[in-house]
Amino acid sequence: MPTDSFPAALSVTPIPAFNDNYIWCLHNEQYAVVVDPGDADPVLAFCKDNELALAAILITHHHHDHTGGITKLSSAVKDLPVIGPRGGHISGITKSVAQGDLVKLPLLDCEFNVLELPGHTLDHIAFVGHNALFCGDTLFSAGCGRLFEGTPGQMHRSLNKIKRLPASTVIYCTHEYTQANVNFALAAEPDNQALQAYDNWVKETRAQNTPTLPTLLSTQLDINPFLRCDSPAIKKSVASQSDAELIDEIAVFTHLRQWKDNF
Repeated sequence: MPTDSFPAALSVTPIPAFNDNYIWCLHNEQYAVVVDPGDADPVLAFCKDNELALAAILITHHHHDHTGGITKLSSAVKDLPVIGPRGGHISGITKSVAQGDLVKLPLLDCEFNVLELPGHTLDHIAFVGHNALFCGDTLFSAGCGRLFEGTPGQMHRSLNKIKRLPASTVIYCTHEYTQANVNFALAAEPDNQALQAYDNWVKETRAQNTPTLPTLLSTQLDINPFLRCDSPAIKKSVASQSDAELIDEIAVFTHLRQWKDNF
C-alpha cells in the first residue's frame, strides 16, 4: 500500500454537486482524476476553469449521485478510464477492481489499493494510499452510511477495516452531513469533550460556508460513535434506547444505527 504522502504538485479539491455532495478532484497542473462524479457539469467546469485534462474516474458504489456523470464525462473524453466495483452493474465502468487490487494513476504519479467495504451497498469499495482514503458513503465525519443493502455485521466489519488504517489517514467522504451527524453523536455521547469541541468547530466552519471535509481518522476515532462501539459510554447510551441484549460490538452498532435512522 502506498504510504507516502501525495506528490508535492498534487492537490485534492472538493467540487460541490447537488445539495451536499463533494466530487473529490485530484489534480496537478495538467491532469485531473475525479471520485464519484454524480454530475458531469461541475467537473467539466472545474477542468475548464483550471485548464486540466480529465485523466480518469474512480467510483466507490453504484448510487446515482455517485455515478450519474459517467456517461457525459466519457463522451467528452475519449477512452477515459472509469475504475470501479466489479459486477458489471455500473454502466460505463472500463476497469473492475476488488479487494487488494492496485489502481495506478501515472499521470498524477500516485496509486491506490482497493478496499471492499460492503454495508451501505454490497458493491461498495474505497481507494486508500498516500495517507488518504476515498471512502464514498461508508464513513462520514461523525457518522456512517445507511444500510441500504448490507447487514450491520458487514458495515461494522467495514468500519473496522478503516479503524485499522494509520490514525493520520486523511478521510475524504462524499457528503456534507457533518453537523447533523454531530447532533446525533452528542445525543449518543453527550459527555465526550472532544466531540463538544468538534461541534463548536463545525458550527464555525459551516457558518463560513466552508467544507468540514476532509477529516482525520484520528479525529473520527475520538468523536464518531460508529467507530466507538467498544466505548462503555456508547454502550450505555444504546442500552438506554433499546431493550435488546448488547452481547457484542455488532449488537451495539446495530441498535446505534437504528437509533440514528430514527433520530
